[in-house]
Amino acid sequence: MSEYTSFMGLFEAVPDALIVVDGEGRIVQANAQAERLFGYGQGGLAQVGIEQLIPETARDRHRAHRARYMAQPHVRPMGVTGQSLIGQRLDGAQFPVEIALSPIGSEHGPRYLASVRDISETQRAHQALVRARYDALAARIGQLALEAQDESAVLDQVPALLAVALDTPVVAVVFVSDDRQSVATRASIGLDEAAASGSAIGFDREKLLARIAEGETLVVDDLAGEAGAIGHFPLAAAGSGSGVLLPLSDRGRPMGALLVVSARSRHFDHDALHLLQSVANLIAAFVQRRRTEEQLAHSQRLDAIGQLTGGIAHDFNNLLTVMSGSLQLLEMECEHKPEASELIASALRSVNRGAELTGKLLAFARRQRLMPHAVDVPALLRDVETMLQRTLGDSVRLFVRCEENLPPAYADPTQLDAALVNLALNARDAMPRGGEITVHAEAYRVAEHMASAELVAGRYVRISVSDTGRGMAPVVLARAMEPFFTTKEVGRGSGLGLSMVYGFAKQSGGHLHIESALGYGTRVELLLPAGRQAAAVAAPVGEQGADGEGETVLVVEDDEAVRNIAVAFLRSAGYHVLAVANAQDALRRLSDDASIAVLFSDVMLGEGINGKELAAAARDLRPRLPILLTSGYETDTPIEPAGPGETFELLRKPYRREQLVAAIARTLDRRAGLRHAAQ
Repeated sequence: MSEYTSFMGLFEAVPDALIVVDGEGRIVQANAQAERLFGYGQGGLAQVGIEQLIPETARDRHRAHRARYMAQPHVRPMGVTGQSLIGQRLDGAQFPVEIALSPIGSEHGPRYLASVRDISETQRAHQALVRARYDALAARIGQLALEAQDESAVLDQVPALLAVALDTPVVAVVFVSDDRQSVATRASIGLDEAAASGSAIGFDREKLLARIAEGETLVVDDLAGEAGAIGHFPLAAAGSGSGVLLPLSDRGRPMGALLVVSARSRHFDHDALHLLQSVANLIAAFVQRRRTEEQLAHSQRLDAIGQLTGGIAHDFNNLLTVMSGSLQLLEMECEHKPEASELIASALRSVNRGAELTGKLLAFARRQRLMPHAVDVPALLRDVETMLQRTLGDSVRLFVRCEENLPPAYADPTQLDAALVNLALNARDAMPRGGEITVHAEAYRVAEHMASAELVAGRYVRISVSDTGRGMAPVVLARAMEPFFTTKEVGRGSGLGLSMVYGFAKQSGGHLHIESALGYGTRVELLLPAGRQAAAVAAPVGEQGADGEGETVLVVEDDEAVRNIAVAFLRSAGYHVLAVANAQDALRRLSDDASIAVLFSDVMLGEGINGKELAAAARDLRPRLPILLTSGYETDTPIEPAGPGETFELLRKPYRREQLVAAIARTLDRRAGLRHAAQ
């Protein structure tokens, strides 16, 4: 009896499904267990091609594998491949299997025995254990996120945890920069080891940015075999294995990615991908929460400082008004005393510097009164460039570029000019040995899905000021916009430059963003709303107002020293002056004295109604009464319209005598014009 004939007697006694195929891959013998396993009737497997017992998608690959095996047949026990094999029943149902192979002798030519075992229950138990382990890992990372004090406490641990759980050599968490032009590895495992060993594993920056921008999960089962795989997956060089890229999203906007690379093909099954997606979601939610908390804390800190500095500016401006006014009155008295005039002029210059300081405080606190309109940015930059070329020094090279067809910016041109000069001087100070400063203006659009609390959707003009200086450390960058914070030497800066620009940007409806790293310079981006109309031509400066002709001015000021200065200024200009300390007394005077020609009131009047409310009440009593307001602390509440097409003019403290006289003259002339038009 031949070996083949004796072997046939064992078929029905073996619990596994046994199948014998010929050299062409056709089944020549199958036991009853095989027929039951694959859903065929008695004798139904005879002459069936072995590839019919596996899914259609794997048949071509199986034919190639079968040809290689038949060319070099050998005994192969179950489970040695480490791969998940799938069988398919007659009705199309699929199930996991393990297969042992062995060549057998036969008088009819080469034959090959396949022993097939259904491992569905075994695999289900294994999958349950794997899923439990994956769930525990996701829970652990979630717990880390809840307890973490900063991003590093979580992100630095994720790569190592995933690498162990998934048995992968490379795991990396990367983030893109705000301008979407660069990518940085925030935490990783395996990249340094791969570089040290000369491995080809590494990420292509351009491909990585493109894949992250798409915002879609990318899974490549065979980096070496799949057509175009290397072209899509962001590896720097070709390699074998498999890879996964999962985007990290912040409110629908990709901010980075979780990347995992395995040395084995088809390494990531459904459960592994589910774990990676869960971890990616946890990372994105954690980073988003931390950034939101930091932005809120930063905003609250700046708002608190803004309230404080605004209050300080109010009191300081009253003091400066008294000092400036007293010095101006002395200047008039000492007109023919050169030595005294020189000392007074020096003191006035110091007062002016104090006024500039409070102006910066008010800009940061968003309490200054802006006069925005459409600004021709290229023309403004040409003027700024001319001035800066004389200021920056020979060691600094200045480059100014403007995008073609740039829309106008809707902003206060005076404050914009000051902001750009501040940024350029800061850049110069960051380059003690010289360097380059680049000012670039371009159109910028914030789409609806990119809008945030910092910047609403719409059209903007983005003006960036970049330098090649020393850059800032993260701890310095975090405080760069706080008032009075400076890294400059004593006497070389007030620490209000960036804070003033920040306040101006926010009050204008825009934003200020800073990117900096030690040794790589600094880039400051000023974003301002784009104007809807063409830029207006600057109006000529008006002439100084003439002195009065005995008209009566009612001055309302709660600070006695400031009130006395205003009275002295107006009397020296030929006006008859009445002065009171509060709104109630002012309304009584207006009711009793019809000779009052103009009301001049501070906005902040202590207890009782304020200057704006006084102005409204005064108009109820005297509808045609000219009114001029003044303030050293301008709140967010706008000055209410005085009537159709008219607003109350505001004179900012500290003011000079000629400024007050000119403002009173304009107020009287404007009301006279309105009366004439109404007649």
